[in-house]
Amino acid sequence: MGQKLSCRENHDTAFINAVQTGDLEMIQAMVEADPNTLKRTTRYGKLSVLHLAAIHGQIEVLSFLLDRCPNSDIFNRHRQTPLMLAAMHGKTDCVKMLIQRGAYVLMFDSLQGRTCLHYAAYYGHFDCLQALLSAARSSPLADSWGFARFVNIRDESGATPLHLAAREGWPNCVHALLDNGALVCASTGGNGYPGSTPLHFAARGGSIECIRKLLAWGADRLQPDSYGRIPYLIALKHKHEACAALLNPASAEPLVWPLPLRFISDLNPEAKELLEKALMEANREREKAILKETALALPSASGSEVEADDDAASEASDVNVCCICFDQLCTIEIRQCGHRMCAQCTLALCCHKKPNPLTASPLVLVCPFCRRGITQLVVAKIDNNEAEAETETETEAEASPLRLSCGQITGIDTGPEFSPSKPIKSRKSNFSEGSSSFKGLSAISTFGKMGGRSSGKVPAECSEGNEKF
Repeated sequence: MGQKLSCRENHDTAFINAVQTGDLEMIQAMVEADPNTLKRTTRYGKLSVLHLAAIHGQIEVLSFLLDRCPNSDIFNRHRQTPLMLAAMHGKTDCVKMLIQRGAYVLMFDSLQGRTCLHYAAYYGHFDCLQALLSAARSSPLADSWGFARFVNIRDESGATPLHLAAREGWPNCVHALLDNGALVCASTGGNGYPGSTPLHFAARGGSIECIRKLLAWGADRLQPDSYGRIPYLIALKHKHEACAALLNPASAEPLVWPLPLRFISDLNPEAKELLEKALMEANREREKAILKETALALPSASGSEVEADDDAASEASDVNVCCICFDQLCTIEIRQCGHRMCAQCTLALCCHKKPNPLTASPLVLVCPFCRRGITQLVVAKIDNNEAEAETETETEAEASPLRLSCGQITGIDTGPEFSPSKPIKSRKSNFSEGSSSFKGLSAISTFGKMGGRSSGKVPAECSEGNEKF
């Protein structure tokens, strides 16, 4: 009797080892010899062979097992499914395969009542998070349960996936969740940290990047938890001085991603990315001023960022200057009229034109040049003919390097195309001054800067264009 048990244990151990190492030939031979081998589980944790294949990312083994195991949502000791463990360990291919084979994304474990989305957010597996969000949006779950409800699903303590990603310091996951409808000011329940928002969790974790993204999405610095503590006090308690400086209610308010942009029917993804970069850049300038006052410093930029900035500076003469601020470069084009602005002025326009909460219909943004409604924003590109025309005037421009013509600076070398992957940085940006107004973008301050550059006066038709704006 004892010898039979020992033989079974050795057989089970060999099969489990084969699953973990991905020895598909041995697995096939053992399953053909004894089909009941597929029902074996580990002694501690009750992990099935599907759980083990998902944990170790053995995609071929997982495919073989799924062909023979009808239930892809089998539980272990803690009611965790293979999909949960694949998301926990960042096995994106296994996550996608399990979803394709019918694994249900809305399952709760018995530990803390968390779903696979909680696990992907908590451990910072961005690709798994994106796969789960994409599956939830296109599955019947979106119609029956609701996609927004799924994104903001809570565990037993009331924490959403956004709470967990913010506390653990995963800015990419925070951005993905916010972009898919996560509530930036959602509060937790009665367990753990009652009444805490994702900003409280980010302050507790000390992630400046997560705090920056939450603030840019409209997180309230003054929203208290159940004990009356605002995120600023949480950051001070955990000795995160830089985070506390940004969360201090006495410091300047950050620029917030404007709601009118969400009402545009077709916001080009590249244009959106460019606008988001401009917003974050403006907030970085604000943060530098705040941290300078408190004798603190932001983490130094990486080598790639510095290199990108140098490339952008070298291309600064390849794109037309914005007709509104005369300081940034035109990177956003309005369709269908074709007028162009810099990303900073586009954001300022949207921040200035806030929707009225008392009206049912959102405010329609209009082009500041022709007053037509803005229905689409795309990344601006320089036409080859225009580039050739400006090249022909290069000699004349050398004699007078800076001339104003109808709001555009001519005589600048123009390249064939602007690459949205390299955002242009301004020579001197005033966009960070103020939170949601035209401070630093007004016609007075703009023409004041131009007066310092050129001795000539601004044409009357250009002044009229800016007065309309």
